[in-house]
Amino acid sequence: MNSSEHTPADLLRSALAGDPGRPLVTYYDDTTGERVELSATTLANWVAKTGNLLQDELGAERGSRLALLLPAHWQTAVWVLACAATGVVTDIGGDPAEAEIVVTGPGTLEEARACLGERIALGLRPLGARFPQGPPAGFTDYAVAVPGQGDAFTAYDPPEPADPALTIGGRTFSGAALLERARADAAGLGLSAGDRLLSLRGWDTWDGLSAGLFAPLAAGASVVLCPNAAQGPGRLDEAALAARRTSEGVTHFAD
Repeated sequence: MNSSEHTPADLLRSALAGDPGRPLVTYYDDTTGERVELSATTLANWVAKTGNLLQDELGAERGSRLALLLPAHWQTAVWVLACAATGVVTDIGGDPAEAEIVVTGPGTLEEARACLGERIALGLRPLGARFPQGPPAGFTDYAVAVPGQGDAFTAYDPPEPADPALTIGGRTFSGAALLERARADAAGLGLSAGDRLLSLRGWDTWDGLSAGLFAPLAAGASVVLCPNAAQGPGRLDEAALAARRTSEGVTHFAD
């Protein structure tokens, strides 16, 4: 536990202060063969750009609500942390009709059209590439909008620990409560600084989101996300999964 951490955004600041060049989030898409590795520095740069997009282009303010309709993915981590930095309340799988902003992947575009505010679409393609035929009608392509944003971010109205930060599974966490739960989960998983956790869990529940992002950050650990390895066309057999755990230097596992 770092005594300077009071809101979820402080977790990434602690990672930057510790070892900014080490792998922090590694993502595998076993249906396409994609592997993306983000250091704390690289993740923080994406978060800064996305935070600036939220504030300066989308008009988001502290307390604004954003419906996040994305799977477990490295770009989802970027959005969750950018919302935390700006004070925007992330509603995982939330109702777009009740949100001022919706962020969606290709599979939930029709659902996302219920949002009367800003609509952002992600192709979730390798390396964060654009939609090949341009953005869907009524949406801004995140891959087009984010590169030109600034590399440094300062919140106009920084969130406080008691502010609502995240809604998931019908439960809303304040920033302080989220940190407390993440630290408890890190302890329950046996995580400590320098550990590396491989997670097969989806991010539609707190347990999945915590294991795949918040608990490793709270412990000073790193995470390998393999959400397609447990089922579907990307499913890995035991030998392949064991080989990945070895190649990635995994110390802990969450299935």
